[in-house]
Amino acid sequence: MISKDQALTLLEKVLSLTKADMVEAVLEKNRLSLTRFAESKIHQNIDTEETILYLRTARDKKVSVAVTGDISEEGIKSVVARGAAMLEYALPDEKFVSFPPPDSAPVEENSISDGTASFGPDKRAEAVRHIATVGRKGNLEGSGAIRLETKALAVANSLDARRFFVGNSAQISATLSGKDNISGWAIEYNPDASKINVAHIAKTATQKAVASRAAMALPDGQYTVILEPAAVGQLLLLLAFMGFGGKTFVQQRSFMSGKLGQKIAGENFTVIEDPTDPDFKTLPFDYEGVARKKVPLIENGIASGVVYNSYYAGLGGTASTGHALPPNNSYGPYPKCMVVAGRESSIEEMIKNTGKGILITHFWYLNFLNPMRTMVTGTTKDGTFLIENGAIKSAVKNMRTNQSILEAFSNIAAISQERVVYPQYSVLMKVPAMLINNFNLAAEAEEEESKC
Repeated sequence: MISKDQALTLLEKVLSLTKADMVEAVLEKNRLSLTRFAESKIHQNIDTEETILYLRTARDKKVSVAVTGDISEEGIKSVVARGAAMLEYALPDEKFVSFPPPDSAPVEENSISDGTASFGPDKRAEAVRHIATVGRKGNLEGSGAIRLETKALAVANSLDARRFFVGNSAQISATLSGKDNISGWAIEYNPDASKINVAHIAKTATQKAVASRAAMALPDGQYTVILEPAAVGQLLLLLAFMGFGGKTFVQQRSFMSGKLGQKIAGENFTVIEDPTDPDFKTLPFDYEGVARKKVPLIENGIASGVVYNSYYAGLGGTASTGHALPPNNSYGPYPKCMVVAGRESSIEEMIKNTGKGILITHFWYLNFLNPMRTMVTGTTKDGTFLIENGAIKSAVKNMRTNQSILEAFSNIAAISQERVVYPQYSVLMKVPAMLINNFNLAAEAEEEESKC
């Protein structure tokens, strides 16, 4: 992995070759160590590195973005030339003001965990072996992935902004499945791979799969549901995509637009974008070099704020919160480290206090229906269970939901004190379990269920 001196020296060279009014150079180095397994056997074991150099140039309110993976002297000269050529054909953006000036907020520059760095192919193979061994006791086969990521990011611009960070992280997910479409699933994330509890993952997925035998069908209706943390995280992620970013907010395409200071969820629901949470140990600044800031999104049910990069902060008359994505993205800023406030309950207490309800492990293929109403659709997956009289009675066949997320988060009856970090699409979420009333579920057709 590249050092701070190497990265910033390279970026200084890029800046020196560029003649635009303003220049921003971003160097990203990614290393992925990945072990995939299916039918309880490893079928893919890779270790790859990727280098990306982004060059953003501005002149006369014209902005160009050029990208290359070649950081040789010839590659750098080529990307600089392409950036200059693109400016000749670009249209002026009268809303563009400037790249960010230097940000003096101190940030962590090194978050490398030795436990992740040393979690090589042998240790990953041992983890797969353990998952497979536990699964076989229930006549199950295991599939899943062990994913280790190391990222270095350096940012420099002609306004003298300079940033560097390097860190790593790990996650392990496993699905154990058997005859009659039974399956169980578990996932765990940690910046330190050596702290991931492989035994707990294997045991949890196995227990869910074994308990899924003889699943019964339930009719369509509104149910009391207990969402495990992953299911909560999956709903929260789509909520973030639909409304917590400055681009859609400024463009009036966010459910948050015009709602700041208003009640949009239950009083017991609070979510904050908090990159400083020690359980994350992720990038402390964005792709513009601005330190990521703590941003209340919804506080006690009240719409409180969204996240910005420098461009949309300018349009919104505010300051960047440090949430710029790579300069060639089209999505605009969105949260990357969300934390949901926990309460006093637990999953065990929720089950005990439920007369009739459904326990949901996680969802499958959640997708948007109506972003302004926060409507999504998807199916339950890998462990759905009927609760009666305070105990799990039987497995339930997968059911489809067509549900407003904000409506669900307005009907929260209990929230667990314990929270776990759930990763998805490069977003980290520290989430609890939730007991939610009046949640829409419908029976899945048999042929559709078999495809999942």
